[in-house]
Amino acid sequence: MLINGNEYGWAQAVTTVAGIVVEGITEINYSDKRAKKDNYGAGSKPVSRSYGAYEASGDVTLHMSEVERLTNVAPGRDLTQLGMFDITVTFAPQLGMSPVKHVLRGCEFTDNMRAMKQGDDKFDVKLTLIVAEIAW
Repeated sequence: MLINGNEYGWAQAVTTVAGIVVEGITEINYSDKRAKKDNYGAGSKPVSRSYGAYEASGDVTLHMSEVERLTNVAPGRDLTQLGMFDITVTFAPQLGMSPVKHVLRGCEFTDNMRAMKQGDDKFDVKLTLIVAEIAW
């Protein structure tokens, strides 16, 4: 639905990692899911449904300068040793829109990789996250 011609967008997003505003972020992806399975009995159609484990995941792409800032506070300069932290993505309200806040709780980096090639004009780093839960 159109609200005053505005839509939530990247320009309104403010992202914090461990409470620190991160300006050098170029991408963030996060999702959650819950295992669900149909249970069968007599006949060919499900008679009930069972529910399994909840799982959340994500990744973030940061400018190298932001990665180095995080690396400098990580034990032994190892991002995978940085303790659990929250990531908050807030979409600031625009002309009648309600603010939206998503919180990725209990995050940790699971990898620490760099990749760059000829012709790249900036050095972005994609880091995979393990996430305990997402508060939508």
